[in-house]
Amino acid sequence: MMTHLSSKIEALLFVAGDDGLSMKQLEFLTEAEEKDIKDEIAVMAKRYEETETSGITIKELAGVYQLVTKKEVADTIQRLVENPTVQSLSQASLEVLAIIAYKQPITRVEIEDLRGVKSEKALHTLAGKALIQEVGRAEGTGRAILYGTTSEFLNYFGLKNLDELPALPEEAEGDQDGDTDLFMTKFQEAFKEEAKV
Repeated sequence: MMTHLSSKIEALLFVAGDDGLSMKQLEFLTEAEEKDIKDEIAVMAKRYEETETSGITIKELAGVYQLVTKKEVADTIQRLVENPTVQSLSQASLEVLAIIAYKQPITRVEIEDLRGVKSEKALHTLAGKALIQEVGRAEGTGRAILYGTTSEFLNYFGLKNLDELPALPEEAEGDQDGDTDLFMTKFQEAFKEEAKV
């Protein structure tokens, strides 16, 4: 079964997000001619505009095509932007946040040692939500960034201060060998209720 050109364009623009795609990129990725792509985009834009049940449309901005939200849903989008707690945290972000909350100040390398996986994306997400911040630099070579939680973190989880964090069971606190599975399980349990939206 052949995939329709509009499906390819829509999927590509969705994945490209805010960056959008140029006509040259669309030609390369869809293996279609410019005229066919332009015709299909015109049909798609018309369909989006005429469909009241669609909250998106397609626009060309500075030679780049993007899927954008319709202005009719701007108020709804604004509520999401103004209320970051509506945007739930991923499991990875929650794990990183829990480690920082209990072990702060802590470096990225120390976080990754505990988790066993890279954590840059989660750190970026948490910093973007203002749940963590740079609180200093580690001593030694490279002077790695030290991360800590923010007052927004306390607000997000309804805490007055860090002393109100749920206590970790003794076996997790006494685990000096870095038993990541046990460590993560205890963090997940501690934050299970607070992470619910």
